[in-house]
Amino acid sequence: MSCPYLAVKITPAIPAVAGILFFFVMGTLLRTSFSDPGVLPRATPDEAADLERQIDIANGTSSGGYRPPPRTKEVIINGQTVKLKYCFTCKIFRPPRASHCSLCDNCVERFDHHCPWVGNCVGKRNYRFFYMFILSLSFLTVFIFAFVLTHVILRSQQTGFLNALKDSPASVLEAVVCFFSVWSIVGLSGFHTYLISSNQTTNEDIKGSWSNKRGKENYNPYSYGNIFTNCCVALCGPISPSLIDRRGYIQPDTPQPAAPSNGITMYGATQSQSDMCDQDQCIQSTKFVLQAAATPLLQSEPSLTSDELHLPGKPGLGTPCASLTLGPPTPPASMPNLAEAALADVMPRKDEHMGHQFLTPDEAPSPPRLLAAGSPLAHSRTMHVLGLASQDSLHEDSVRGLVKLSSV
Repeated sequence: MSCPYLAVKITPAIPAVAGILFFFVMGTLLRTSFSDPGVLPRATPDEAADLERQIDIANGTSSGGYRPPPRTKEVIINGQTVKLKYCFTCKIFRPPRASHCSLCDNCVERFDHHCPWVGNCVGKRNYRFFYMFILSLSFLTVFIFAFVLTHVILRSQQTGFLNALKDSPASVLEAVVCFFSVWSIVGLSGFHTYLISSNQTTNEDIKGSWSNKRGKENYNPYSYGNIFTNCCVALCGPISPSLIDRRGYIQPDTPQPAAPSNGITMYGATQSQSDMCDQDQCIQSTKFVLQAAATPLLQSEPSLTSDELHLPGKPGLGTPCASLTLGPPTPPASMPNLAEAALADVMPRKDEHMGHQFLTPDEAPSPPRLLAAGSPLAHSRTMHVLGLASQDSLHEDSVRGLVKLSSV
């Protein structure tokens, strides 16, 4: 409501200037929010371990694994002693003026503060954009408040004050909001102007790091001693490159344990993973037992070499092997209790042995083209081993045993 009226009554430059300020404010806000404030990368596990060894060597070994609580280093900057603190989260010694942000959970170089309005930390790489944001927002707020009052005054001169309020209630609301917000915004801009002129950060000013109350010899080693030089360094100096590897892979904080092998549950495996591994091992062992139980167990027979085939006094391939004996199917000597329950339903009972016929030494099949004509082994009676119905029933019993085992 105010812009069309002011553009006609005063000048069209008023809405144009307001639009330029608005877009500048939004641009600096987005640049502050989505830029890297100067995050310091964390130490890799190898770097952290090496740093721990250096700290232990510097502090010396003590009984009981006691570790000195303060971990600091001292450096001299422009004649002033500055302490470098150790970050237990990032596993690094923070450089001067850096601090760990509890909200971002990162160490930020030249840490100023964490701004909730921009949703990001304000540090070395985005401080100038933050300062331009609050400075331009102050100008925009003052500009809007001044010309909204101008609009209301001009309308009240024509139709009266009450009629002016009725004709443009949005302008009245806008004036009230700008009145209460302009003080905090302008005050914040003035405070950061003071920090830039003295080359300090909000964190250092709140802690009083370079306050004269700590002593006469305490001074700011980062100040150039000139307001103009401090402002030029903060606002016009080069921006340091980002230390974040945006295309790199996330490194784990601790070494990952090896995958379980040979039935041994390694460190770091959960209870459910251990149970699954045990169950899979039991199923595999039971399958082996079931296969052994379903097939008749034969004793080992001696192997015949090519030199022994035609020697006199020794049997050839056409004669049955006298040393081959048949024994009843026997389960392994040691078997888990879980496998015995499943094996009880699968092992053939005594009454079932009557219906099955097993191979005899005379009925054992031989490879083709190695039997002489008229040999008793030429007519193999392998069809009498197990009938089709017996094989189907044995398969169903095996499946039923595996289902019971998996349910356990």
